Amino acid sequence: MEAVDKRRMCPHCRAFITKDDKVCPYCETPVGPRAIDLRGGGDYIAGLIPPARFASTIILSLNVAVFIVQVLASSRTGNGGISGIDQWTMVRYGAAAPLLVLREGEWWRLITAGFLHWGLMHILFNSWAMMDVAARTEEIYGAPRMVSIYLGSTITGFATSMLWLSRVPAAVSAGASAGLFGLLGAMVAVGVLHKRSQEAAMIKEFYLRWTIYAFLWSLLPFFRADNAAHAGGFIGGFLIALAAGTQSSFPRPADKVWTYIGAGLSLLAGLSFVRMLLWLLASAR
Repeated sequence: MEAVDKRRMCPHCRAFITKDDKVCPYCETPVGPRAIDLRGGGDYIAGLIPPARFASTIILSLNVAVFIVQVLASSRTGNGGISGIDQWTMVRYGAAAPLLVLREGEWWRLITAGFLHWGLMHILFNSWAMMDVAARTEEIYGAPRMVSIYLGSTITGFATSMLWLSRVPAAVSAGASAGLFGLLGAMVAVGVLHKRSQEAAMIKEFYLRWTIYAFLWSLLPFFRADNAAHAGGFIGGFLIALAAGTQSSFPRPADKVWTYIGAGLSLLAGLSFVRMLLWLLASAR
C-alpha cells in the first residue's frame, strides 16, 4: 500500500511540516487547517476540481471558451482559423490597440485582451503555463489574492504595452501572458515576503528562472510576443503580491479586503466583456 504523504507548508515560514502539527516546530507559529498542503489536498468540488485550484480552472476555462468563439468567428471571415486568428477578429473581440485604448478611451480592452489568443499554439502554451503557475499561485496566496494579482497584472501589462506601442497606433496586442507574468512576479515575491524561509527562497529561485526562460523564449523571431506587456505584468504582479501577502492559517481582516478587491476586479472584467459585446454589435451594423 502506498504511504500517504502528510507534508504541508507552514503559512508563516514556508517550512515543511506535517498535517498533524498544531504548532510549526521551526517558527513556533500555530497552524490550522488552512495551512498550505504541498500536494493540493484530496477534496474536490463536484468531484472534479480541487478547491485550491478552483479560480485557476475557471480562468483557464474562460480562455478556452473565448478562443473557441474566436476560431468560429475568424473561420466565417475566411481570413483565419484555429491556427491563426485574423487581426480584425482579434480587434472585434477585445484585443488592445493604442489607437483604440489611448485615443478612443476603450479602457475595457486592457482586460478583454488578456483572454484572447492569436492561434492554437498561443493558447496551448499559455494553458500549459496556467496549469502550473496559476494553480501554484492560488495554493499559496488563496483564490481572492490570486484573482486580484492575475487581473491587476493583466491591466498593468497591457497599459504598459499601450504606452510602449503608442508610436504604432495600429498595433494590436492580446494574450493571457501579461497576467501569467504577473503570477510569476507574485511567486518571486514569496521569497521577499518570507525571507527567513528556505522553502520560500527555493520557490523564488525556481520561478525567477521560469521568468527568465519565458522572456528569452519570447525573444525568438518566430514567437509573436509583446514583451512590454510581459514586463508590465510581471512588475504589477510583484507589487500587488507584496501588498497582499500570502494567505495565513487563520482568518485576518486583510482576507476580507482582498476578497472584496478580487470580487471588484472580477465584476470589472465582466463589465469589460459587456462593453466588448456592445462594441461588437455596433461594429456589425
